[in-house]
Amino acid sequence: MTNLAANLLRTVSRFPDRPALRLGDQVMSYADLDDASARVVTYLRSCGVGPGDRVGLMLPNVPQFAVAYYGILRAGAVVVPMNPLLKGREVDFYLDDSQAAGMLVWHTAVGDGARRDDPVHLVVEPSGFAEALAAYEPTPGLVDRDGSDIAVILYTSGTTGQPKGAELTHDNLRRNAEVSASTLVHLTHEDVVFGALPLFHSFGQTVALNTAVLSGACLTLLPRFDPEQALDILTAHNVTMFAGVPTMYGALLNTVGTGEVDLSALRVCVSGGAALPVELLHRFERRFGTMILEGYGLSETSPVASFNHPDRQRKPGTIGTPIDGVEMRVVDANGDDVPDGEVGEIAIRGHNVMKGYWRRPDATAEAIVDGWFRTGDLGRRDADGYYTIVDRTKDMVIRGGYNVYPREVEEVLYEHPAVAEAAVLGMPHRTLGEEVVAVVALRPGASATPDELREHVKSQIAAYKYPRHVWIIDALPKGATGKILKRAIAVPPQQV
Repeated sequence: MTNLAANLLRTVSRFPDRPALRLGDQVMSYADLDDASARVVTYLRSCGVGPGDRVGLMLPNVPQFAVAYYGILRAGAVVVPMNPLLKGREVDFYLDDSQAAGMLVWHTAVGDGARRDDPVHLVVEPSGFAEALAAYEPTPGLVDRDGSDIAVILYTSGTTGQPKGAELTHDNLRRNAEVSASTLVHLTHEDVVFGALPLFHSFGQTVALNTAVLSGACLTLLPRFDPEQALDILTAHNVTMFAGVPTMYGALLNTVGTGEVDLSALRVCVSGGAALPVELLHRFERRFGTMILEGYGLSETSPVASFNHPDRQRKPGTIGTPIDGVEMRVVDANGDDVPDGEVGEIAIRGHNVMKGYWRRPDATAEAIVDGWFRTGDLGRRDADGYYTIVDRTKDMVIRGGYNVYPREVEEVLYEHPAVAEAAVLGMPHRTLGEEVVAVVALRPGASATPDELREHVKSQIAAYKYPRHVWIIDALPKGATGKILKRAIAVPPQQV
């Protein structure tokens, strides 16, 4: 069976009584997850939903997300995940663009008051969901789908325009979960996976939810990341695998300080979503005695494309090597390979690359050229085949004709002991075109002046690269996954 939900049925047959999902003291076994998702199938059929139909899913990280997710897939339908924080016009765009039959929506989300006339409109409440499903008999098994059929339409963030729906197939997501579980984190049914990454995002879906279900592991959930709550869960639930974005690692370090904390059960951590500063990686590993494997991917690549593998040489600061079945290249504007060590655009080909953008053939043709997905990320490959992301093409700063890659400058800022978060940007300049500037948040209890931070960077990199202006703020704005949102950073509205 190629339906992604077949992984759930296989695991249920092996480990029906093992915990599948945990939220606080609430535990759902694999048998419970099987039964509840089978009832979702019956509900959807009663609404006229059939194979290939799209269904919105607007839930936070709660067990009901997994129930609905696998229920939609078992019905042969397509999941359209949505952030519960979206506003009405955004919800309407997702549903209209995907031509969805409706959605399953969290009771506190704005969608509760919209689209009530859609065939599918189920409001999910913590205490009432099981009772609502009890009205429907479970539909056993699942609707088989071809591996090339769409399983999930995952909308991109829309930083360069309206969001586009990446069509992720059953084969895309199934294979990505299999490779992640078997070659990267080596999950088994005895593992406990930390689930704070948003499940409506590809990173959380693949590396947390789908790999855990494939392996029979327990996914312990945190609806909204809070470092103190995260530390409590990591210790109390004996978490063995932590998946997070760089800001999560920084927040955990800043919260624990020099206090005692027992994370002896934690055997591996993975980081993605944004570049992990090398200094932050080393500080975390020294403090908690565990290993971080940094990787790389995008929504369009299901998402995992490359990783520092646990059984190979690890190179901090790199995104490792392509995962099994995936190829990567560094190309110039014409699509030709550039020599090792030189900067170009990362291109990816393999089982993980999306089918295309939903109803956007022009955008698909622009993004996938001769089978290679052009990522828009700048990077380089070394002689050993390890890749390093330099920056997004659109984030590069051109100062007086010189290319400045913000990540390089940010790495130096993170080496300052007072810095917790940093973002380097380009601001318009009358004669240089752009000037390099930095926005920084300090660690709790730490102090530093803009001049001090500027001189710290100036002493370590070329003169054209260091930030001429540094602003210190309380915290940098972040997106749903915890990734720093440079486009949302407000700096003084003046030309420098």
